[in-house]
Amino acid sequence: MGPNRVRPKLVVADAAAALDFYARVLGAAEIVRYHHEERIVFAEAEVFGTRITLKDADEHDPVPEGHGPILDVLLEDPDRVADAIVGGGGSIVFEMSDQPFGGRWGRVRDPFGVQWLLHAEPTMSPEEIQDALRDGPT
Repeated sequence: MGPNRVRPKLVVADAAAALDFYARVLGAAEIVRYHHEERIVFAEAEVFGTRITLKDADEHDPVPEGHGPILDVLLEDPDRVADAIVGGGGSIVFEMSDQPFGGRWGRVRDPFGVQWLLHAEPTMSPEEIQDALRDGPT
């Protein structure tokens, strides 16, 4: 089976700027982009080995209100990616930190409202993680 079959779809106010940001800051590779009346109605890009789709907001698909979508990304160096997003105009939601259940986690928001939950592989087994969550604050 080829590329991922379930793809996050991001609806943003400026899809062209988002595609540029993801390419420049995250190393995303644009696969395809379709326009209709000056708007991007569909675009696909690959970032961190996963394909995402995105489009300009319109009357059918407005920009999400509130905190926006969250993309959960497993990385070897989550701090580097968090720094790149913040350096590119994003903001910190949760500082990168070592977690009591193992691994390093944090969350940042890019300039388009998309949140990136960035983390490294856990350093504990599933049983150890469950014990740490049961025994400590969350």
